[in-house]
Amino acid sequence: MLDLDALDVEEIATALADQTDYEHRWLIDPRTGEIVFWTSDTGIDGEHPVDLDDLDLILIDPLPPYVWYQDMVDFADGISDRAAGQRLHRSLQGKGAFRRFKNELYQRHPDLISVWHAFRDARARVRAVNWLAEEGLIDEDAVGQFERVNPGPDLP
Repeated sequence: MLDLDALDVEEIATALADQTDYEHRWLIDPRTGEIVFWTSDTGIDGEHPVDLDDLDLILIDPLPPYVWYQDMVDFADGISDRAAGQRLHRSLQGKGAFRRFKNELYQRHPDLISVWHAFRDARARVRAVNWLAEEGLIDEDAVGQFERVNPGPDLP
């Protein structure tokens, strides 16, 4: 088992959210907890291509978009400003919801940007810790401890 305090939970959260493509991947060394970035052209050292199957590392597959979409829904539901919440909800309808949500937030509700970032990031960190436990890299007690020490932010 790895020591959660020695792991870069932020980087694992970033890897779980990375939806860009499969020309690059994030991996974790199950022995050390080191996070590495692999590309199809340059491998993990930036110079030598290597097949993912040849590495003794665990892939950090991105979580599906609906997981991150739910954060936007929960944020819109959780804020006390009903009008802002309704506008954010409307931005989530149909294709392009992520872009519209961001535009609505940045253009009409700049006062909520830092709150959104704190909310989104707190949830991403909890997902990263849960992922580590699901992969058998940390024990379940570490998850509970992390959640107690790192509660999500209160929404205005």
